[in-house]
Amino acid sequence: MTALSDRGREFSALLLEVFRVNGLLLAAGDELAEPAGLTSARWQVLGVVDHGPCTIAQVARIMGLTRQAVRQTATSLVRDGMAEFHDNPQDLRAKLLALTPRGRSALRQVERRQAAWANDLAGRIALAELRAVTGTLRDLGDLLEDR
Repeated sequence: MTALSDRGREFSALLLEVFRVNGLLLAAGDELAEPAGLTSARWQVLGVVDHGPCTIAQVARIMGLTRQAVRQTATSLVRDGMAEFHDNPQDLRAKLLALTPRGRSALRQVERRQAAWANDLAGRIALAELRAVTGTLRDLGDLLEDR
């Protein structure tokens, strides 16, 4: 068995902290999204589609999720009138997921709540520290994507 170096130990501690914070962020996201009839997952999908209609595969790639997970979320959004499928002129088999006015309204409601929440939390951490953490996580993501 290979022993962890000091950096390997610190990296492992970082991973555990990222997992912990991810769980807390998902719970906070659910709380922020609930008044608009959304969950964190539904909010994320609407946020991607807000930039323009996308296929399930495109949304999955952007979010780093499986197509099956995104399809299930998209189906629930369509069922609840927050999104709809359109024909895709580029690929007749892969429909485009698009926001409906109801979905756009729900998304804007959550975005307003999230902005106030983010401003409050971020006000408790130095801007330089936030930028450093963001840069480190971005670098880590890039390293993992390049593997």
